Amino acid sequence: MLRDLAVLVAVFVVVSAIAGLAGAANLGTALTFGTIAFATVLVGMMLYRDRDA
Repeated sequence: MLRDLAVLVAVFVVVSAIAGLAGAANLGTALTFGTIAFATVLVGMMLYRDRDA
């Protein structure tokens, strides 16, 4: 569980940083991309775990 949380936080930070460096209009826009990536990875993790059950 801690590994999954670490992955989610890392995805959020990395994608937000990439969006900021790529020229996002402001910090809010960059954080929005991070939130979208976070949610996408979270859903992927949930679906992957359900597949093994």
